[in-house]
Amino acid sequence: MTSITKLDGIGFLAFPEQKDFLISELNDRFNIDPRVKPEDDTTAPVSLSREPVSLSGLTRQSTLYGDLLYLPDKADFLNASGNHFPYWARTCMTEPFLLKFDSIGEAAAELKKIQRNWAPYQFTCFRRAGLIQEKLPYINLKDRKFPFKIPDSPMGLYTLIDEHTLIASAATTSPLPAGTLHFIEDHENPPSRAYLKIQESLTLADFYFGCGLPSPGQKCFEAGACPGGWTWVLAGLGAQVYAVDRAELAPELMKNPLVQFRAHDAFTIKPEEVGPVDWVFSDVICYPERLLEWIHVWLESGLTKHMICTIKMQGAIDWNLIRQFAAIPNSRILHLNYNKHELTFIHTST
Repeated sequence: MTSITKLDGIGFLAFPEQKDFLISELNDRFNIDPRVKPEDDTTAPVSLSREPVSLSGLTRQSTLYGDLLYLPDKADFLNASGNHFPYWARTCMTEPFLLKFDSIGEAAAELKKIQRNWAPYQFTCFRRAGLIQEKLPYINLKDRKFPFKIPDSPMGLYTLIDEHTLIASAATTSPLPAGTLHFIEDHENPPSRAYLKIQESLTLADFYFGCGLPSPGQKCFEAGACPGGWTWVLAGLGAQVYAVDRAELAPELMKNPLVQFRAHDAFTIKPEEVGPVDWVFSDVICYPERLLEWIHVWLESGLTKHMICTIKMQGAIDWNLIRQFAAIPNSRILHLNYNKHELTFIHTST
């Protein structure tokens, strides 16, 4: 016999090994202290833990299920956040419910009644979760080959709390299974693992803005290109790359006819020296204030249509500064699966 209980809260699934960043963001960006219960207390019903606790921000107590953080009052969170969601949450459960069930078949049947696509996140009962997933309509949970186009279809998320209880939400903030995009890795050709970051950011830019990918005939300007992980991806797509850094790229890229290299500090080159380009990229290690100033220089020049830049954090995050990045029209701030203590800025004029 099954039963479904609608919950009043919201769930945040942190990126792997980054739940401390998620909790810190809730504190520092939204002034919400999650007051997390001990992680080993995984069997307590999430509908409990509602005893008010006086905090500096809002009053709440949350429950942590592995990397899934459940806050018991969605309305209060949205009020405090201005309907924004944490960057360090790979996906959010926006309409969560508890499902009690006796058998694996019952659990799968109830989820299928709600919608087709469901992805698991598990921190316990792994075998049981696998059996439930086998009874659900197929979705591809494997690593993807780049380039990859993200399907525009609803993606639900569920997590087993114990053998007969799961928390789930058909409505989530990401179309990706458990909010995660992994690519099949090339361990031989790229000069650095940074190539995965640009593959992910390009894929997400196309999904959110419909801007496509760099292509033959298009020109890219890349700041801080050495050793060439991003250049390798861009040239592999057939685009021309004007790569700038103080140090040279990997030898294979220096010989690539699609790559023009210049030894220089990229941030001191004026856009007018480069001329019109379709894309501007930066994965430079610099203070966010300097990056923001450089982005404005390029956007005000009108010489590019698209920008993708990594915002490298220097110690504690200045959330007022991040809000200035986010306020740029036609832009989006993301935390990537392949980001660490950094965010990614994406802008498009199309």
